[in-house]
Formats: sequence, structure tokens, C-alpha cells
Amino acid sequence: MATRVHAGRPSKLFRNLNAKIASIPMILTALVIFLGGTIWTVIYSFTNSKLLPRLKFVGLDQYDRLWDSPRWVMSISNLAIYGILSLIFSLVIGFLLAALMDQKIRFENAFRTIFLYPFALSFIVTGLVWQWILNPDFGVQSIVRSLGWESFVFNPLYNSDIVIYGILIAGLWQGTGLVMCLLLAGLRGIDEDIWKASRVDGIPMWKTYFFIIIPMMRPVFITTLVIITSGIVRLYDLVVAQTSGGPGIASEVPAKYVYDYMFQAQNLGQGFAASTMMLLTVAIVIIPWAYLEFGGKKRG
Repeated sequence: MATRVHAGRPSKLFRNLNAKIASIPMILTALVIFLGGTIWTVIYSFTNSKLLPRLKFVGLDQYDRLWDSPRWVMSISNLAIYGILSLIFSLVIGFLLAALMDQKIRFENAFRTIFLYPFALSFIVTGLVWQWILNPDFGVQSIVRSLGWESFVFNPLYNSDIVIYGILIAGLWQGTGLVMCLLLAGLRGIDEDIWKASRVDGIPMWKTYFFIIIPMMRPVFITTLVIITSGIVRLYDLVVAQTSGGPGIASEVPAKYVYDYMFQAQNLGQGFAASTMMLLTVAIVIIPWAYLEFGGKKRG
């Protein structure tokens, strides 16, 4: 009987056949457009392409020029500062807000909507809003000075030493709400019996979070980390809206460097080389995430 049932079952290849057939267009799109486009970009990064792509290979010349460019070095430095601080503050602030929202406070839905609302705005709108807020003539500096503090200075977008921090403020304002919602969903997935057991055992709340809840939320934190990091690597709109890369090149970022060289300087080879370096950055994030999410499970 068991043998007959086993023989009647379709092989693994033909299970969920309709779903697999329906996914064929997306698989082909991924292979042809995404994978094909990536390979095409990497190949042409070794060429001397200018206005139009051409297969005239120049070896690593484009990469040598790239890393000799002060603008590219400044872009990488800015991205590193923005990325590290954005990761830290987004996770810390987002988790604190999620923990507060998880206390079943009054008007929770209203607060959740308020915190998440900035994420619904485009980065261009966010950049323009914070450009006005940080403008020394009619923004925070002007308001504080009108209250009597004449010596107060707060103009990060006009100071080349701290301009990246002004952009960071706008990025945190827009993205922290999403982080809060992701972590709140993770907190709501924790079994209520765990909280009850910690209270019975007399474990302080902060220890419960650090040693029990946060380790249990590891998959949520990893997913949130990947989402934040992908947004960091793609940082472009905020910079263009707030500073256009200025003062000078003080707020340049890799995505803007790629756009400027490909579509304004008409130097496709240099743009492709910069794009490839950005691709490596994404791979450094995605590969460990894929290993942690899938490799560890298989081994377990």
C-alpha cells in the first residue's frame, strides 16, 4: 500500500507545476535583464567606451583612473561615514521606537502612521524639505537666533566638514520608521509566554531584551540590515536634492559619480567601472546574508 502511494506521487521536479510555469517569465527576466546587464557592465568596464559602448579593451586603466580620482575617494569616504552611522542609528532608534510601540500604548495606530509616513515620501521631496529646514536663512538656525541666541550656528549643508551629517539627518528621518515597523513585527511574533516567564523569574526588562528577545529576532535583524544597506549603497536622490554634491565635492557619493560620468561627462567606461565597484559592495552584503539565511539552515 505504501509502495503504491509512493509510486503515485509526482517527482519533485513536477510538484507545484503550475506555480513553476507561472514563474518562468520572472526567471527569464532575471537572467536576461539583471544577470545579463550585470555581465555586460562588468565587461565594458574594461573598455575605453565614451559616448557609446565599444569593445576596445584597455585592461584596468578605468579602475586605475577611478581610484586616482579625489572625487571617487571622497565618494567612498562619504558613503562609509553615512553607511556606518545610518546602520547604527537606524537600528538603535528603530528598535527603541518598536519596543515603545510594543507596550500597547494608546493611539498606537496613529503613532505608527506618523513614524512611517516619511518613508512614503520620495527622497527628492525629503531632500528638499530638509534643505529648507537646514537653510541658515530661514531654517533652524534662523528660528533659534530669532529667539535670542544670536551666536547659534547650525548650517551643516553649507559646511564641507559636516555636510554628510546633514544628509544623514534627512536619511534617518525618512528611513527609521520602516525599520521600526519591521522590528515591531518581529517583536509581535515573540511568544507572550516568554515575557511571562521572564517576569516570574524576576529578570529585568533590559536583560530580557538583550539576552532573550534580540537573539530570537536574528532573522528580522538580518533582513532589516540588508534593506538598510541596499538603500545606503543606492544613496543618490537625497544628495542631489540637498546639495548636488557640494560644497565643492564634499558630499559626493558613488551613485552620483556613476550618473555624472555616464550621462554628463559621456565617459561610459569610467561609469561602468564605478558601477562594478558598487556591485562588489552589494555582493559583500548579499553573500553573507544568503549564507546566514540559507547555508546555516541547511547545515543545521
